[in-house]
Amino acid sequence: MFLTRLYRESGKFRTGLLITLGLIVLALLSPILVQWRIGDVDPLKAGAFPIFADPDGTHWLGTDRFGRDVLSLVLIALPVSLTVAFLAGIISTFIGVVIGFVSGYKGGKVDSVLRTITDMFIVIPTLPLVIILAANTRSLGSVRLAMVLAFFSWPVAARVIRSQVMSLRERPYVELAELSDQPDREIIFGEILPNMAPFVAIGFAQASVGSAFALVGLTVLGLGPSSQMDLGRLISEALGYGVISLGKEIIFIAPVVLLILLFYGLALISQGMEEFFNPRLKGSA
Repeated sequence: MFLTRLYRESGKFRTGLLITLGLIVLALLSPILVQWRIGDVDPLKAGAFPIFADPDGTHWLGTDRFGRDVLSLVLIALPVSLTVAFLAGIISTFIGVVIGFVSGYKGGKVDSVLRTITDMFIVIPTLPLVIILAANTRSLGSVRLAMVLAFFSWPVAARVIRSQVMSLRERPYVELAELSDQPDREIIFGEILPNMAPFVAIGFAQASVGSAFALVGLTVLGLGPSSQMDLGRLISEALGYGVISLGKEIIFIAPVVLLILLFYGLALISQGMEEFFNPRLKGSA
């Protein structure tokens, strides 16, 4: 299986995968860890502990302006950020795969129409639209925000997959399947899709990184989900009440470190797969 070879031969992929899996495990264990650190106290409850307490044995990362345990806030924010990043990556990759496959395999008028739609989405100034839509979906949670981010991030994946499908469509085994009167569905899922799995995985990793960046940007601007705490919102709040000037940098540094690890892990996964399937990139990546 190519994943086994990829894990064994690519140090970048292996490192990125371990970092990302570590963050996922930490997110899954966050309710248990929060319970262990602060008991039955609501981590978002203001005034639960002294404000701006220094890190000690009770509060490993100290407390914030509202007397909330910083470590607990980081732990409950991590799953939200991961959910938005991965969910947006899954949705945008799925849309890109469907449109890319249909466009590349069918060709002709279908390809022209879908390619035109894809190009339209690429040239649309997405930032203002994302800000407007995000501002109107703040109260609807992270799932709706992930859908908004995915809606504008699928065109790049669609174009890459379309070009690869057009190349694979000319391969002898695909032509043989067409001569055997196999339906398009069986040819796409049985002959082409298995050979496209690496490109789909790379697209998912890149889309997840882009979505994570977009979420941080929106939440720092105050446009993230108002009902949930994520890492970007922690950064926004920390900057808002001037923790650096107060000497409480750890409140700002903690979520930044987790975001850097997330970006770094996903970027290494994507780069490792690209180098594995295109050895010419190893000397220039």
